[in-house]
Amino acid sequence: MIKVSNLCKSFGELEVLKNVDIHITRGEKVVIIGPSGSGKSTLLRCLNCMEDPTSGSVVFNGVDIADPKVDINIHRQRMGMVFQHFNLFNNKTVIQNIMLAPVYVEKKRMRKLRRKNPNNEKIKSTAEIKAEEKEKAINLLRRIGLEDKADEYPSRLSGGQKQRVAIVRALAMNPEVMLFDEPTSALDPEMVGEVLEVMKSLAKEGMTMVVVTHEMGFAKEVADRVVFMADGVIAEEGTPADIFENPKNPRTQQFLQCVL
Repeated sequence: MIKVSNLCKSFGELEVLKNVDIHITRGEKVVIIGPSGSGKSTLLRCLNCMEDPTSGSVVFNGVDIADPKVDINIHRQRMGMVFQHFNLFNNKTVIQNIMLAPVYVEKKRMRKLRRKNPNNEKIKSTAEIKAEEKEKAINLLRRIGLEDKADEYPSRLSGGQKQRVAIVRALAMNPEVMLFDEPTSALDPEMVGEVLEVMKSLAKEGMTMVVVTHEMGFAKEVADRVVFMADGVIAEEGTPADIFENPKNPRTQQFLQCVL
């Protein structure tokens, strides 16, 4: 599904990623671990070109989305992203946060249909679009046990609830892959479990996932492949058993001795 080749990213003279190669197959759960400053989050943000690579390619479903000629917004709709700090709109309710992007995209699609064929019976009104997306959003909230929070504002939610809403907001776009950038690092310890349970549920359903995390237990339980990054390169990768029970790279061994 995703093929990254010779990916480099620099901020001025600082090289953050150095000729990174990684392939992610459909349905695979890839967990990226490593010390702070190793380039994990930058790699994740390059996967959907939130950070423009300095050089190299990011091929998603056969299209190099790092090519400036490509309309990246079309491809981002198929890649859900969950951030460390939720990034919810505080002036909108939970359900409005979830509906915002799907309604916008569907209205845009209907406008294109209307221009091509004004008499097309499949063209929906704005009211119909909103009603459909609201039903989807309610169903998603019901799935994570937050249906009763639909009309609350983010300020009235706990950190764990906000992050679960952020996951649902990404799922509302029906993505083919979910990217998670340290989704539990901003949470109190007692709230981490409820977010990880939602992520485990997605994994069991076969969602393709790329997760940057410091939650080693999650990596051991869920990952098909664990990638260890250090100093802007992939130092080692393998199954959870390979990495956690028999790491080969001295830098991996040093890191795991500190965190396990």
